[in-house]
Amino acid sequence: MNPGCINNGGWGVMGHQTQSANPMLQEGYLKLRRGKEKSVLLPVFMKVGFVSIFGKPNAGKSTLLNALMGEKLAIVSPKVQTTRHRIKGILTEKDYQIIFSDTPGIIEPRYKLHEKMMQAVKGSLEDADLAILLVDIKDDWEENDRLFTALHLGAPAIVVLNKTDEVSAGKIGEGKAFFSARPYCKEVVAVSALKKQHLSTLMSAILERLPEGAPFFEGDDLTDLPVKFFVGEMIREKIFHLYGDEIPYQTTVLVQEFKEKSTLTKIRADIIVQRESQKGIILGEGGKMIRKLGTDARKDIEAFLDGKVFLELFVKVRPKWRDSDIFLKEYGY
Repeated sequence: MNPGCINNGGWGVMGHQTQSANPMLQEGYLKLRRGKEKSVLLPVFMKVGFVSIFGKPNAGKSTLLNALMGEKLAIVSPKVQTTRHRIKGILTEKDYQIIFSDTPGIIEPRYKLHEKMMQAVKGSLEDADLAILLVDIKDDWEENDRLFTALHLGAPAIVVLNKTDEVSAGKIGEGKAFFSARPYCKEVVAVSALKKQHLSTLMSAILERLPEGAPFFEGDDLTDLPVKFFVGEMIREKIFHLYGDEIPYQTTVLVQEFKEKSTLTKIRADIIVQRESQKGIILGEGGKMIRKLGTDARKDIEAFLDGKVFLELFVKVRPKWRDSDIFLKEYGY
């Protein structure tokens, strides 16, 4: 076996073999899964708008997006700065369409990669009809307040206190009182995104403030990003979970090949690192770590695509890719 490559093939966890192209993948974009198709004739006018989620790293933005969508669109990990792109989730019902945007955690840029991440935040700010300002209720409220004030929001904002299952009712009340007094805040809602608590209250607050208009997307659209993007993100998520603090922040994933066949999907992806020593860490002794990475990623991808996957992973060294405009453009940033 090539020491820089691993081949992973196997059956998906859904327990059946796919004999034809998956209907959730149309023209390379993600549609609703089997059993959830909506034959809804959307009205000309409905509640519709862009709702962007902002907050510090690890406030729970991606977890909240996944919980509101009922689908895992954004990868999550305990490490900060897991999200690097603006990820849209399109939630459509018979009387509304909400285009949620999960954004990278707001940071002071240190690399050109960080600058690209903050550009994604800026883009979400510019087209938001409504802002969700997410706060880890155990975090420093004053610091969050300064961050939200610096955003200079042009849209109304709902402050969402997250992880409230971990604190007392008194602490929640204090948090609501603190943020309710802020000029950017129209309402404060307390939730636990991880445990999916009080999400209906948040949805009601969102719908109350959405404008009316024509829907932007078809009723079965889940996102405007291609399936290849989510495959790359699933591989990157496993890197965050399997490797130490340094490696995840100096790697990215580029899906080079995504071919749907009658019985499987063939995927070839490059894992990009900055140094030869990092390549050795990704591979592990005798290729042990990359085999584990490939197996874990393949299982998630198979569940996501609802079919068999053949996965090839290669590790490539690209020095200082995080500060290279050429590399960043090639890798989708």
